[in-house]
Amino acid sequence: MTLRALRRLLWGAVAATAGILVGAAWTFPAGAPAPLVQTESLLPVGGEFTLVDQTGQPRTWASFRGKPVAVFFGFTHCPDICPTTLGELSVLLADLGPRADDLQVVLVSGDPERDTPDVLGAYLQSFDPRIVGLTGSQSEIERAFSTFKAYRKKVPTEDGNYTIDHSAGVYLYDRDGSFAGTLDLHEDMEVRRRKVERLLARPRADADA
Repeated sequence: MTLRALRRLLWGAVAATAGILVGAAWTFPAGAPAPLVQTESLLPVGGEFTLVDQTGQPRTWASFRGKPVAVFFGFTHCPDICPTTLGELSVLLADLGPRADDLQVVLVSGDPERDTPDVLGAYLQSFDPRIVGLTGSQSEIERAFSTFKAYRKKVPTEDGNYTIDHSAGVYLYDRDGSFAGTLDLHEDMEVRRRKVERLLARPRADADA
């Protein structure tokens, strides 16, 4: 799928779901900078964990230090919010141009039972190749979700299968691993891009040390 086609598909999905998503968007005066922190309802603190990425390589939270990080929680069997969000993040990375290489987007799976590294790898081929997927054992995933104060719950479905309810926002962290705000589907794409640009402009706290 071309980037132009992906943009048309994503904007159509956003228009179709905007009226039913829970929460309210912020509005800003013309020319005013968008605040990095949108809401106080989700304040993940970050912390240490060890998971594996889609190639089977171990990853810790500390291994992402030095770049701003956008963390999203989802699962590969998610029918709507997850592919829409990852698609929009892929468009955002494309729009940032070379600056996107300085931003790490991370998907943490809330469904380790089905989301093996191979499954994550195949799933992520539909999105920007710089996006990293993380999975692990049930206990490791539980620790990671707890670390970020994120929510997940396994919900049985009528066909005998199950789905995963989970936190749907994108959490932003600065180069030092500190929480810096959120991105949300309620926000205009331009607002999200401005938030990420401001995050990319932040140096590390020890840059002048």
